[in-house]
Amino acid sequence: MTEQPDFAIERLGECRFPSPMKKVRFFDDRERIMYHSRFDEIRPYLDQGSAPPTLELAGPRERIFFDPSAIACGIVTCGGLCPGTNNVIRALVLSLHHHYGVRKIYGFRYGFEGLVQRIGHSPLELTPETVDNIGQLGGTILASSRGPQDPAEMLATLEKLKVGILFTIGGDGTLKGAAAVAAEAARRGSPISVIGIPKTIDNDISCVQTTFGFETAVAEAQRAIYAAHTEAAGAKNGIGLVKLMGRDSGFIAAFSSLAGGLVNFCLVPESPFGLDGFLASLRERLEQRSHAVVAVAEGAGQELMGNTGERDASGNVKYGDIGIYLRDSIRKHFTRNGMELNLKYIDPSYIIRSQPANPHDSALCLMFGHNAVHAGMTGRTNMVVGFWNHLFTHVPILQATSRRKRIDPDGWLWSSVLASTGQPREMR
Repeated sequence: MTEQPDFAIERLGECRFPSPMKKVRFFDDRERIMYHSRFDEIRPYLDQGSAPPTLELAGPRERIFFDPSAIACGIVTCGGLCPGTNNVIRALVLSLHHHYGVRKIYGFRYGFEGLVQRIGHSPLELTPETVDNIGQLGGTILASSRGPQDPAEMLATLEKLKVGILFTIGGDGTLKGAAAVAAEAARRGSPISVIGIPKTIDNDISCVQTTFGFETAVAEAQRAIYAAHTEAAGAKNGIGLVKLMGRDSGFIAAFSSLAGGLVNFCLVPESPFGLDGFLASLRERLEQRSHAVVAVAEGAGQELMGNTGERDASGNVKYGDIGIYLRDSIRKHFTRNGMELNLKYIDPSYIIRSQPANPHDSALCLMFGHNAVHAGMTGRTNMVVGFWNHLFTHVPILQATSRRKRIDPDGWLWSSVLASTGQPREMR
């Protein structure tokens, strides 16, 4: 029996109020899209006589759960910086204000810390005027932090401020924190909706084909790769080594390698490699072409360095610095073999993540924000806005955080990378 993923969305109750939105296309709750797009994935369900899994479409509904004149809403941003976060905040505020008439919108500062009264971060009151020009700014006007807080304390703050909808902008850890708040609200019978908006520059959240900020990150990474190539090509046995973001998923490194066609070795977490095999291939490249460009995702090659055993504030294992490790290993290898080497190491990570969103990401942010507001106003909760098969959807947080989205080593993306770089499929 093929396992059926549960994409049912939690609801706070019956939608008793007519939507104040006019002249829009309202979506019916029965409108859904297929989760799988390939027939070989769908066929097992058909063979056993069951319906393939589907996702609920996002968008405005004709009737809503909350009375817009009687509620306040809250917004919080957590985790690392990502291009487009301010654009999402702006979209949320403008949609709440202009589409639904909500007049009380709080911005909780410094991540989930801002929801804990004893810490003392007073919330900001957000209006269309205060968010008017923030779309041109990198970072987040609400600032951020990492790590969990007590769901009971956070819920107490929401209840005190009469917040009916909390919008959480963040990645895997943030979504798990949001689910904890939603669970606490359900346990206490508090009619509070918790809606997640996926923020991960690594593009690694399940059921979201593209997260905002990813395209901006790839474009900025290209600048670093171009610089690395220029340096490498301008010297005998020149190597340009660029470390890019990607803890567990190497999408930025992969797409950056494809975009410019300048990368000769793309190293990602999904495709393990041996140091000796990589160095042998790199040496062969230099003997043939006298220069090479290497793009490495931060989570690649961790097995070469060993587990530090340490964890960060979000509970993630602290990874070793693969960029420094490769830089030093390459130098030692070529020195040991008596070969001249001119290596330039570039780590643009903080430059990339602090950029404002490019036009494509800005548009994506607006649509994520609008669809989050529509979902919250209808009383949906414990869910994240997804983007799947080029359509916006509703996804239970449990499903979105059940596993990381990763590159398939046997899929089209990695095959395209190998065809572009010319690197061996196996480097052991």
